[in-house]
Amino acid sequence: MLRSTSHRTGRTRWSAGLLAAIASLTLVAACGSTGNKQSSGGSTQTSGVTITVALASDAPPKAAMDAFTKQTGITVNWVNLDWDSLQNKISAAATAKTYFADATNVDWSRVGQLGKLGWFYPVDSYVDTKAMQSDVPQLASFTVDGHVVGIPYDASFMVTTVNTDMFQRAGVNPAPRTMDEYTTALKTIKAKGVAEHPLNIPFAAAEGLSTYWYETTGAFGGTVLDKDGKPQFTSPDSAGYKAADWMVNALKTGLVPPGNINVTDSQGMQNLMARGQVASTFSDYSGNVGTLYNIKKSSSVVGKVTYIPTPGAAGPAANLSNPDGIGIPKQAKYPNAAAKFIEWFTATEQQADFAGVNGPEKTFATYPIPSHLSAVKQMTAKGSLIGGAELVPMLQGSKPVFEGGAPSWYPKFSNAVYTNLHAAATGSMSVEQAMKAIADTADQLASGS
Repeated sequence: MLRSTSHRTGRTRWSAGLLAAIASLTLVAACGSTGNKQSSGGSTQTSGVTITVALASDAPPKAAMDAFTKQTGITVNWVNLDWDSLQNKISAAATAKTYFADATNVDWSRVGQLGKLGWFYPVDSYVDTKAMQSDVPQLASFTVDGHVVGIPYDASFMVTTVNTDMFQRAGVNPAPRTMDEYTTALKTIKAKGVAEHPLNIPFAAAEGLSTYWYETTGAFGGTVLDKDGKPQFTSPDSAGYKAADWMVNALKTGLVPPGNINVTDSQGMQNLMARGQVASTFSDYSGNVGTLYNIKKSSSVVGKVTYIPTPGAAGPAANLSNPDGIGIPKQAKYPNAAAKFIEWFTATEQQADFAGVNGPEKTFATYPIPSHLSAVKQMTAKGSLIGGAELVPMLQGSKPVFEGGAPSWYPKFSNAVYTNLHAAATGSMSVEQAMKAIADTADQLASGS
């Protein structure tokens, strides 16, 4: 939620320790996981208790926390850890079956793992998640086998941003609707000398390259994996293959700066897009216009960058979700009290307060876009969300990256994605070879081998 830009855009960086813990437990989960059954540990007490909430962010305003305590009798001990350390602690505590926190982070990319390993209680056992579905579009990203592992507390999704000034100076439409129109516009911007390399793609071997490919695959009209985890990108006619070919070709033809071969997503956004070195980022992050590109101290393109409906094969494509959620670990001391906190923390009215809709004294500093559509609409109506008019329909129509949630073996799959796409970009392998290598990894992981 309130991560630094460098990590919010980096999303998921898997440490060796975390990967090892997950790998060692996958077999145990397959042989005898407790699944969604609640353990006998933990008190049902919901008043006069202190719960620990651990997230990768600063705490909400003290006044808001005090109001929650007065309302419920629950005191909150807030722990702020960097994202990587937080994931390691979650895994270590679950592995050892020891207490770490009563409520903590559930990242979109870990939903499949957490569901399979049974590390978290199903939140739908405590909170009426069905009542949220119409107002929280990204809830689907946290649902596995009919159970909700966590509730999204922010709305993060991949979007397309353009520098309208550059597009207009080149005499091209700043809101192309198809991939062909978008590519032609970029070529024109380059040909007219408005920007030597107009497109930002982060080709460093990191998670940001993976998510860029997922969004581009969606734009070409397909998905990366089917609901059974089978690769959908091996054929040259497939959307995933076309997306990879488009990305690599953009680098080879000079649409992407040559130096981007070692640029991460956050570096490209901060040092290229925010500095007017490129004209567009096809897979950017929602909220960046207001929190990065329109901030004078970090940007030289204030007022020039906007969101556009993501160009697709035949028209605008859906935007893919990558939000943060909050859930209840199985070793929680007070799971019922934690559920009350989650219900309060993710409520529409509370998110509206955090977002500054109801006055600066209630604002949660650097709070991103609320997960509730109704709260986003309130922000837009009051003019407190830059680009809100464009973002509302994008959030409303956003889709999970993977149907049925990220697979339990997602970290290894993503590693294969960004490693091989990076290799294709450097020229050490072809796009065809990269797609085959990624598909082979997916097949092996899906089969459990």
